[in-house]
Amino acid sequence: MLQISKTVSIPEYEIEMSAVRSQGAGGQNVNKVATAIHLRFDIVASSLPDRYKERLLKLSDQRITKEGVIVIKAQEHRSQEQNREEALQRLQDLIKNAIALPKPRKPSKPTRSSQKKRLDSKSKRSQIKAMRGKITDE
Repeated sequence: MLQISKTVSIPEYEIEMSAVRSQGAGGQNVNKVATAIHLRFDIVASSLPDRYKERLLKLSDQRITKEGVIVIKAQEHRSQEQNREEALQRLQDLIKNAIALPKPRKPSKPTRSSQKKRLDSKSKRSQIKAMRGKITDE
């Protein structure tokens, strides 16, 4: 059972995990032992609440396929058990971050002094440019 929040959890039978060989250099251990973990979680077929599913499917994350399946590969550690925990942690973090609503932006106003400085610098610049004109005798 993967606990997402106090009320929401994912049963283990909904999470499919398979052990595969890790990539890259590593010598005998990498060549012989399947320590990396491929985690697959189908968002649509899961028992998550609908608002969780909607938020997850809206994410533009490369770990989520077009079919709505989250694919996570964990191969950081040397042991299969540590990689399994790492994959579950990443899944939990992904779901938690998807459901967290961003803080609404409060529009700010420039201060009166900053507005005055801006207008003063504009007028000063315009005077400099006006002085560059040709001088005519009148």
